Amino acid sequence: MARRRATSRVPGLTEHIFDQALSAQVIIDGDGVVTGWNVGAETLLGYSPPQMVGQPAAGLLADDIDEEGLRSLAQLPRWNGRIALRHRDGHRLEVNVLAHKRAPDGGRPGEWFLVSALTGLWPEPGDDALASLHHEHASGCLVGLYDTALRLRRANEAWQRDLALPPDATRGLRLREYIDHPEMDRVERSMLRALETGEPQFLEVYARASGESREHAWSVFVTPLKGEDGRVQGIGLAGHDITEKYWAHKRLMLLAEASTRIGSTLDVTRTAQELADLAVPEFADFVSVDLLPSLDGAQEPSPGTPRGPVSLRRVAHRSVNPGTIEAVVVPGQVDSYPDGSPPVESLRSGRALLHHATDPAITEWTARDRGRSVTVRDFGVHSVMTVPLTARGTTLGVVVFIRHQHPEVFREDDLVLAEELAARAAVCIDNARRYTRERATAVTLQRSLLPQALPAQAAVEVASRYLPAGGRAGVGGDWFDVIPLSGARVALVVGDVVGHGIHASATMGRLRTAVLTLADIDLPPDELLTHLDDLVARLAAEGRDAVRPGPGAETAGDVGATCLYAVYDPVSRHCTIALAGHPVPALVTPDGAVKLLDLPIGPPLGLGGLPFEATDIELPEGSLLALYTDGLIESRERDIDVSLSLLCQALAQPSASLDNLCNAVLAALLPGRPSDDIALLIARTKALDADGVATWEILADPAAVAQARKDASAQLAAWGLEDAEFVTELVVSELVTNAIRYGEPPIHLRLIHDRNLICEVSDASGTAPHMRRARTFDEGGRGLLLVAQLTAAWGTRQTAEGKTIWAEQILPVNPLAGFTMLDTE
Repeated sequence: MARRRATSRVPGLTEHIFDQALSAQVIIDGDGVVTGWNVGAETLLGYSPPQMVGQPAAGLLADDIDEEGLRSLAQLPRWNGRIALRHRDGHRLEVNVLAHKRAPDGGRPGEWFLVSALTGLWPEPGDDALASLHHEHASGCLVGLYDTALRLRRANEAWQRDLALPPDATRGLRLREYIDHPEMDRVERSMLRALETGEPQFLEVYARASGESREHAWSVFVTPLKGEDGRVQGIGLAGHDITEKYWAHKRLMLLAEASTRIGSTLDVTRTAQELADLAVPEFADFVSVDLLPSLDGAQEPSPGTPRGPVSLRRVAHRSVNPGTIEAVVVPGQVDSYPDGSPPVESLRSGRALLHHATDPAITEWTARDRGRSVTVRDFGVHSVMTVPLTARGTTLGVVVFIRHQHPEVFREDDLVLAEELAARAAVCIDNARRYTRERATAVTLQRSLLPQALPAQAAVEVASRYLPAGGRAGVGGDWFDVIPLSGARVALVVGDVVGHGIHASATMGRLRTAVLTLADIDLPPDELLTHLDDLVARLAAEGRDAVRPGPGAETAGDVGATCLYAVYDPVSRHCTIALAGHPVPALVTPDGAVKLLDLPIGPPLGLGGLPFEATDIELPEGSLLALYTDGLIESRERDIDVSLSLLCQALAQPSASLDNLCNAVLAALLPGRPSDDIALLIARTKALDADGVATWEILADPAAVAQARKDASAQLAAWGLEDAEFVTELVVSELVTNAIRYGEPPIHLRLIHDRNLICEVSDASGTAPHMRRARTFDEGGRGLLLVAQLTAAWGTRQTAEGKTIWAEQILPVNPLAGFTMLDTE
């Protein structure tokens, strides 16, 4: 068992420690009325507490009051001296009194605490014995010796000098009585522990000395003073002034905190607010951050500060007062600062300036500005610092630090600290400014590369959303497209380039252009992705061969992408989809059922040499296809399966408007700003009515051309399109003739009446026709040229059975003719 440490507990310690009978304590309010009266005061003057509380204290004085002298004393924070008092039985007493004027946080304003020792008023032989037991008399160290009742018996010259009290004023008093501060309670508790345990105690004390505005720090060492028999005979108290070290430590802590709190985001306003929040109330009572308005634009600010008044935009401010009531300018407002004012002088000189409220620079400035003059007067502003915000040789603005509640005026070391804070904030603000400018450039580039408006087509109804990434990620390379194809079909595209920044946006633009070009030649989805894969691999190779701009810089070598390409045919209601490392789409059938399509996912673009597989599915009319990029479903806060479940739940909500459905999806999956770019494309399928399609099989006989023209004319008459008869007959004649002459059976003619009139001729040959220039005396070779001149567009596409040549005429009629509309009510 561990041996317990023996203690030399003083007999009756708890009975006589803090005994109120050892000193008289009286509390007097600002009106001179007694509000507190202890047992010691009753012992001294004979009046009980009920007899004195509520009575005027002046009635206790044995001499007349000097009103002028009393008013002078009332202005002091502390007073000590001898007072002539009248005992209850009438005899006169000369009493040594120490009076403390309490601060508002230690009592009511104007309240006084008076104390007078009743015992130990004169030096005693035991004081020398205590001094002989204490050996800590180092220069600059404050030493006080106390008896076992924790009453001061002796103090060295340093103690008396720093407290500005003679020995007779403190002898016989407790520490808490002659230093009226709550921190002294902690010291007395340590002294009590030293008495009880016989062990030394150590603590640090932070207090503002009477009459001073600056807080002091003390390292206090409490030593039990033991005699030869080991019994504690008193307490030695040694105090070392560590104020400078304390304030230096606080400044370092504030700077350390600044490194973590300032610049947490790449937002100029928030960074400026972080500086203001850090400085108030620890360092200043009011802080404002103003920036030059030229920083709002995309151009670099011009060097130097213009002569004359300077306009500054208030970006952030903070005050110890709720609502920042002393602010003359509100955030976002531009204010003009006159030439010669401290903020302008700091901007022009590039130096931090320290002023007191009475300095001419402040008085002349406020004299020309009534709002600031009233603020300085009403709030009692006593010191101001203006510090320029400068980073990388560019002047950004100015920070103003003000004190009015803080009792201590700014000093030169405060100016150095303010410069350090402003320098760190300036770099962060400049970083945020540059990031904001570059991000705006990237966003502008990216949006210019995205479709500005979805093209007119009647195969699907579409709605889309694009959200750039928030925070530090920057813009990325997400994109989407709706591409009209021949035969009333439409291609739906969603893609995502790996990475962020201008390079990703530029790569996205190149890939989108490539998809548009490949779609124009009507490649099947799997073949299109194969060509796109080759392009991404080529771009990556070009990036690797390029000279790297430097460490940490964005390079073109990191190229990769995912893509989904789908082709929907409203005639057959079939949709062919191929994926290159992209999330699978969600399908909502007309009955409201939602599922993620089970499709083969090929490798991401850029790996090269790996095949892609296309899947053909039949979609009921009115089905919804939701295509999206991974930013919609990938989140650090939840598993991807949870995100996919939320997506399906959002899509299952009945909505007549696809725009509303897009909003519902984003609201369900994105409670805040996205950390990655998001592209969302929702398409509702339509079906071409059977009456809008006419198909004939053509015999491989030149004589069948005339019948084909007749059949086409009759069908146009049935559709009420007699005005298009001449051009249609010519197109049918040329395309059917070419199929018979150069193609292989079977040959089919198809007319499609949707928003336009489409004529298609298919045959089993894979050879595509080419337009050529016919010479003057050539009898043929002008067919495709005529078709191209008479129609809005023409082309050819490969099919599983051969090829199809098509031509499209624009009709000045209802663009939705031939389609059945889904009732969405």
